[in-house]
Amino acid sequence: MAELAQSASLEQIENVRVKVLGRGGELTELLRSMREVPAQERPAIGQLANQVKRDIEERIEVLKNELRRRALGESLARAPLDVTLPGVQFPRGHIHPLTQITERLLDIWAAMGFEVIPTPDIEDDFHNFGALNFPSDHPARDMQDTFFLGDGLLLRTHTSNGQIRVMERRQPPLAVVCPGACYRRDELSVRYSPMFSQIEGFAVDEFGKITMAHLKGALTEFLRAFFGPTSQVRFRASFFPFTEPSAEADVRCIFCAGTGCRVCKHSGWIEILGAGMIHPNVLRAVGYDPQRYSGFAFGMGVERLALIKLGVDDMRLFFENDLRFLTQF
Repeated sequence: MAELAQSASLEQIENVRVKVLGRGGELTELLRSMREVPAQERPAIGQLANQVKRDIEERIEVLKNELRRRALGESLARAPLDVTLPGVQFPRGHIHPLTQITERLLDIWAAMGFEVIPTPDIEDDFHNFGALNFPSDHPARDMQDTFFLGDGLLLRTHTSNGQIRVMERRQPPLAVVCPGACYRRDELSVRYSPMFSQIEGFAVDEFGKITMAHLKGALTEFLRAFFGPTSQVRFRASFFPFTEPSAEADVRCIFCAGTGCRVCKHSGWIEILGAGMIHPNVLRAVGYDPQRYSGFAFGMGVERLALIKLGVDDMRLFFENDLRFLTQF
């Protein structure tokens, strides 16, 4: 206790603690040897040893508290704190604009009764091309378009593989949307990226229960929910290997209200997505009888919708992580 004087330093205090109370300390060794003390003397000696231990621990705690208080006083004296100054505000993070758009799109489809099911990015030829009615000589199979990984695997070029994956393991009725990343051998530019996001959607039921009219109704409802209830929508005939008949959906340009501008290439309309009735060959590929079942499918690019909805003119801005851009959303 003499060594634990009021003037003891932190180093001196620690030396005493180790010497007396440490694993090999004097008092610790004494307590371990209590079994060698005669039984009639153990209570008195044990009580005294525990009292000594408590006294030393309390003294060490008092001295450490005093040292802390003294150090704080010295610190405040060296660098006075002005409590009237405003506090430092740290900016909080927020959801990336592409994620915001994706969640909004999925919320709309979920409210319409569609189930959200993610599917794999790494795919095989059958699920990415063959089952979707792509002939072996189709341009999309060219090495310039697809990232091949070897062993028959590739990075999917569209989320349409989700349609095949889900239909293989489940029976109609189905109403599903599959979000995810896609990959193509494109250079990053104002309108294109080697990695981008899509949402594939499809509905299948007994033959005759789902028609082209249902597809047009669902897409019109979706586009007006996303762009506004007064949005004008039109459908144009198109071609996709996995749908027949096929169509593309446009909305009246939200930047010029249809009068013509650079964004809509002076047509008054902006192309939004592709869709159509699921091709009978696709139904056969997953074991569905096209005489018994029919359905529609659609696919949309998240970045394209984000560009239009947010009024952004360069896709690269979404990937550059410039906080001056991201904090606007």
